[in-house]
Amino acid sequence: MKELKAFFTKTPTGGIFLALILVCALFSSMTSRFLTPTNISVILNQVSVNAILAFGVTFVIIAGGIDLSLGSLVAVCGVVVALLSQNNEYSLWLAIIGTLIAGIALGALNGIIVVLTKVPPFIVTLGTMTIGRGVALILSKGRPISDLNESLNFLGNGDLLGIPIPILFLVLSYATCHILLTKTIFGRYVKAIGGNEMASYVAGVRVNRIKLYVYMISGLFAALAGILLTARINTGQPNAGLGFELDAIAAVIIGGTSTRGGKGTITGTLLGVLFIGVINNGLDLINVSAYWQQVIMGGIIILAVVLDGLYQKLKMNI
Repeated sequence: MKELKAFFTKTPTGGIFLALILVCALFSSMTSRFLTPTNISVILNQVSVNAILAFGVTFVIIAGGIDLSLGSLVAVCGVVVALLSQNNEYSLWLAIIGTLIAGIALGALNGIIVVLTKVPPFIVTLGTMTIGRGVALILSKGRPISDLNESLNFLGNGDLLGIPIPILFLVLSYATCHILLTKTIFGRYVKAIGGNEMASYVAGVRVNRIKLYVYMISGLFAALAGILLTARINTGQPNAGLGFELDAIAAVIIGGTSTRGGKGTITGTLLGVLFIGVINNGLDLINVSAYWQQVIMGGIIILAVVLDGLYQKLKMNI
């Protein structure tokens, strides 16, 4: 019992983990269709794109920044991979690698502008969000791109040993980001910059370089999310990704990452994504109107952040 109490009070993800358990218990009591292997697989498959986006932007937020261009990057990269995959003109690997490079380049653009101009990241990425949406429309000429490589479709809808491919990408992305943030010097520098940028600079950390890298990471994972989304719907949609940045950032914050930077975990982000995904899935199963779902979700996000603040104060007093 003491070990359980210590887990919920001492670990940074204890609060959201408990909230996730309670929400799962609630929906399980309301419908027998919720806690089944098939539905669990559906939830993981549905949240895979948002999870991958959220993993990338976690680095940006921990470093004290923000990236509002995520949804637009998903659209641009989705259009790019669709153009490269159309009519089997290029190999699948060339299309994927080209798209990932495009995502890194777009993320680097955000980072370079933030670093060189010292303009707040909120303003910079708000501008690139609009630019990215326009670029997606220009590249696609405002129309969906179809006739894609069948191998690309497999990435979004196929499975390996019975496990959907998007879930495998989710697991691989989680493991990569978790190791990068917790087991490397780079991860320590990211947290240090978010905690105290000036002190990090005085200590010899190359602050501008680390800032550039976190935006490149965010762009890389936005590109991967764009590839999976395009593969799932089998078309390149220039209007894809609308609102995705809000879902990803909400998951990161619900997962315990501080909006002021310096604190956060990839595990917390994963739990935040699952929390949102479970609620959306559960509300669908109990036939709650899509209109009311938006109201409920917004309220839950606010409540979750408030409760997390109270939970952190409680931990400090224990």
